Amino acid sequence: MPAATAAPHRYLIALGSNVRHARHGAPAQVLRAAARALDDAGLVLQALSPIIASAPVGPSRRRYANACAVITTPLEPAQVLARLQALEHSFGRVRRGAPWRARTLDLDIVLWSGGALADIHANLVIPHPACRQRPFVMGPAVHVAADWRDPLTGLATKHLASRLTRRRPAPR
Repeated sequence: MPAATAAPHRYLIALGSNVRHARHGAPAQVLRAAARALDDAGLVLQALSPIIASAPVGPSRRRYANACAVITTPLEPAQVLARLQALEHSFGRVRRGAPWRARTLDLDIVLWSGGALADIHANLVIPHPACRQRPFVMGPAVHVAADWRDPLTGLATKHLASRLTRRRPAPR
């Protein structure tokens, strides 16, 4: 009798870059190369959003290229995180010093099909704690996962994105 294989999980991954890579080129090209590399890492790329430009968070002065991808894999979140960090490292990212530094590649798990998760051993929280406040995540997410729901708020990514971009009336 053949061994049972685990059902695949779906993950929404945020991609970011604001440093040119010697082989891949400008940040937008780095994201395209990283999307192709997801498959090589056993993370099957289902969809890639358009790549957008955004202002940096924190002290970096360089603009970012950002996108979101949907991947499928039977791997659990901590295993996916390890593969994403290995990919970042293969693109030249070194994790040290202050957060929000310029980086060749940043890959974050935003949501997954398993709902909410807090894994202190892997230093992993899903949904990503800052995703709801980041237009450069929610904007691209709408293109590939508009109806995915944040398990904590119950809101779909399209609603979270709308909250970040709607105009509020001026105070009187």
